[in-house]
Amino acid sequence: MRNFDLTPLYRSAIGFDRLANMIDTANRNEQQPAFPPYNIELLGENEYRITMAIAGFSKEELDIQSESGSLTIKGAKAADEAERTYLYQGIAGRNFERRFQLADHVKVVKASVENGLLHVDLVREVPEAMKARQIPIES
Repeated sequence: MRNFDLTPLYRSAIGFDRLANMIDTANRNEQQPAFPPYNIELLGENEYRITMAIAGFSKEELDIQSESGSLTIKGAKAADEAERTYLYQGIAGRNFERRFQLADHVKVVKASVENGLLHVDLVREVPEAMKARQIPIES
C-alpha cells in the first residue's frame, strides 16, 4: 500500500490534525476479513444503517457494543451438541468480529434481525452549539 506524507496538511490546516491522524491510522490498519459481508446505507441527511449478512446466527449469538466512537459487532456460534457430517458445507458458521469507527456525534439507535440480516441503525446528532449559524454583519 502507498504511504502518504501528511505533514504539509498539519502545517497548513488548523484543527484538522485529528482528521489527518485518522487518515494515517486508516492507511496503517490491516485489511479486515471479508466475513460477514455488510452494506452501509445513507437513509437520510443524518441517518445511516449498517446491514450485515448473518445467516445461521440467532440474536442470542450476537453481541453489539458501542463505546467511545467505536461500534463492535461479534457473532459466536453456540456449541452444537449433535455432531454433523456434511457432504457440502457452503454456509459459514464461524465466529466473527467486525469493528466500525463512528464519526463524532454518531450514536446507535437500534438493532434488529430480519431474514438473516442484522440491521444497525445510526443517527448523527450534532449539538446546537456546533451547528452552522448565520452571523449578522454590523455596519
